[in-house]
Amino acid sequence: MSEGNLRSIAAMLAAVAFFALMDTVLKHLTAHYPPAQVASMRGWVALPLVVAYLTWRCAWHRVWQVRWPLHAIRGVLAVVMLTAFAYGVSSLPLANAYTLFFIAPLLITLLAIPILGERVRRAHLAAIAAGLVGVVIALRPTPDAFLGWAGLAVLLAAGAYAASAVLGRLACRTDAPESLVWWSMVALALGAGALAAPHWRPVAADHLPALAALAITGFAAQLAITEAFRHGQASAVAPFEYTALAWGVALDAAIWGVWPDAPTLVGASVVIAAGLYLIRHERLHARRDLHTNTPHP
Repeated sequence: MSEGNLRSIAAMLAAVAFFALMDTVLKHLTAHYPPAQVASMRGWVALPLVVAYLTWRCAWHRVWQVRWPLHAIRGVLAVVMLTAFAYGVSSLPLANAYTLFFIAPLLITLLAIPILGERVRRAHLAAIAAGLVGVVIALRPTPDAFLGWAGLAVLLAAGAYAASAVLGRLACRTDAPESLVWWSMVALALGAGALAAPHWRPVAADHLPALAALAITGFAAQLAITEAFRHGQASAVAPFEYTALAWGVALDAAIWGVWPDAPTLVGASVVIAAGLYLIRHERLHARRDLHTNTPHP
């Protein structure tokens, strides 16, 4: 394995850990504030760090040179994603939420077909179908459980995240990466804040450390995941996103005394297997194309 891949894998492991800690803080705050307010606070506490980062990189001129319609849509998706996810984790253990959210990489593959013009292959369709089966298993094969609002909210968050990621790839063809981070945080702070305004609760002083932790873990996670995909091959790095499940199980057990049940573990195994199969399939085709220098069907 190349040094670049090892460095990127280490960065991905760090990113997943920081995201898991951030989600733990989100879950804690949803016990005291409405989900939309938690999403808005996530945006507000991130903005000072993003301002400092953009100033350090002398990148302010790049945040204005953007395709506004794409950023507007991504802003709406950011509000939907984090508000729905905050609502989901307010009721679900982290391990359950992560299991459902793991459908996002498969949805990205599906959405990339019409939006980015990528070709559909049988392997893509098989992996997506298998992943959906895993999600149904994790949601429980009963009508009441399947229609649980928390589970559906996490699926909505995964869908919004997938759509945002694909539009982000599209925007990056012309816009600077810094602009995506800045406008997403601005939209989150203002958009979710507007949703939360009618029911906004004053922030208690004893929750300020949690908000500081939310800012630091979220910013560190963003830097780490950017580093992860900067030096290594995406197919080598992406599988390590699934270590989030281990963090979810550990944090659920340590903080809330909750362990995942059998349907969650089985569903997670199916979804992860589908994702790993898709990653392996893409890696093999990439190698074949490199040697033959011909497009694959």
